[in-house]
Amino acid sequence: MSVLNGTLVHPDCRHFRGDIPCRPNKEHGYQCAGCPVYAPVQQRILIIKLGAIGDVIRTTPLLRRLRQEYPNSKITWLTLTPAILPAGAIDEILRLDLPSVLHLQAREFDLLFNLDKDKEACALHDSIRATQKFGYTLHPNGVAWPGNQLANHKFLTGVFDELSQQNQKPYVQEIFELCGYEFRHEEYVFDTHQDKGYDWAALPAGRPRIGLNTGCGDRWTTRLWSDEKWIALIDKLQNAGYAPVLLGGTAEDERNQRLHAATGAAYLGTFPLEQFINLMYQMDGIVTQVTMAMHISIALQKPTILMNNIFNPYEFDLYGRGQLVQPDRACVCFYRGSCQLGTSCMEELPAEKVFEAVRSSVHAPSLSS
Repeated sequence: MSVLNGTLVHPDCRHFRGDIPCRPNKEHGYQCAGCPVYAPVQQRILIIKLGAIGDVIRTTPLLRRLRQEYPNSKITWLTLTPAILPAGAIDEILRLDLPSVLHLQAREFDLLFNLDKDKEACALHDSIRATQKFGYTLHPNGVAWPGNQLANHKFLTGVFDELSQQNQKPYVQEIFELCGYEFRHEEYVFDTHQDKGYDWAALPAGRPRIGLNTGCGDRWTTRLWSDEKWIALIDKLQNAGYAPVLLGGTAEDERNQRLHAATGAAYLGTFPLEQFINLMYQMDGIVTQVTMAMHISIALQKPTILMNNIFNPYEFDLYGRGQLVQPDRACVCFYRGSCQLGTSCMEELPAEKVFEAVRSSVHAPSLSS
């Protein structure tokens, strides 16, 4: 509490901005003296999770535990992708840039969680003042290093393939344990963007919509499934009473145009991220490989049929919705972008296997004989 020129000011209030009027003042004319929504911050918490988008999304369950443990806290999140975070669940979302770094280095926090091994994230862990710190620090040799023993497991599985392959903990559980918490299957915190009023009149109606995310990014192309496999899956879905909907970004547009022309499966085109998220929200189930759409699907609590080959299957928690399916031939290309055998084992994943996973996860109104 401070008094400036005879006016009471609460800089410790969650609503207080310091540079502009707070929302209660703007909307209701409240001032600090006698303010009915005064909310003093008891803990200041900083999360450093920069990217990629999928990793940011699957870190959001931590917000549920922090709100439970510290209901009167102010949570700040530093990231490279602020638009993906649910603004209503986080008090302050900052993009990683020089102004944010200077700002954070002048502040002090009660808890700091650095969940990235990027060198800039580790340097921030070391340079920002906090009473307790969790996650990764910067080793004197200039590389990431566990900040305490809680970070050892996640650190080691990230630097040795053999340990990563032996790991049987889902990513979210590893993150919780790194922060000193037991994972209790807290759900993601995510914005469906349903309030935006997007018009989806062109979507098929009257049948369960199965979103088919046909791409996987350009880093690990060993995950790609051929057009022939997608066409076979689409035919099976259509014959069983489902309505397949092709999903993807600009990188998948050409493929999706081909698949649409070959099968008549619905394809509405490409969209900005928020609209794409809401399009996925319209689906009754999602078929995807390990990519951003997988994280979005899980966050939207959709039955997710996850096609995986090069990653440890224990890494993924589908929260009891959907199934993980893998090729009939064991993959030997752990975290590799090109296949050591010349032909990706994804071609050994039959369309029938994916279809059966859809059928057991999303009820179809009628099945062909």
